[in-house]
Amino acid sequence: MRLRAALATAALLTLTAAVPAAAAPSGDPLPDRGLFLTVSGSENTWVRGVELFCPPAPDARHPEAAAACAAIDEAAGDLDALPGDPHLCTKEHDPVTATATGQWDGRPVAWRKTFPNACELDAATGPVFRF
Repeated sequence: MRLRAALATAALLTLTAAVPAAAAPSGDPLPDRGLFLTVSGSENTWVRGVELFCPPAPDARHPEAAAACAAIDEAAGDLDALPGDPHLCTKEHDPVTATATGQWDGRPVAWRKTFPNACELDAATGPVFRF
């Protein structure tokens, strides 16, 4: 019983240890304008993600990094205010969830939103989640 309590205490201390607020999955700290973006299917049946750094470096991993950075700049870092790419979508119900974590202009970002389908995500967020 004491061993179990000691292990639980050690686990709690590990979890509450100081961890950088914004770190890429690789463990490297994100720059002042860096986000880790993910998109996942209904009930996490699939997940994909990419790091976005702005301005994009020559080795940028996001396929539309420059356009994504410009869209986030236009929204002043508020992903709910992205200009998007308004277009018509079907009423298909195949939910996708988008997330963004990291920093934008020195402010922490922890954003998550579920859309009815991938078309609605694209219409609302434009190039940001096109990867």
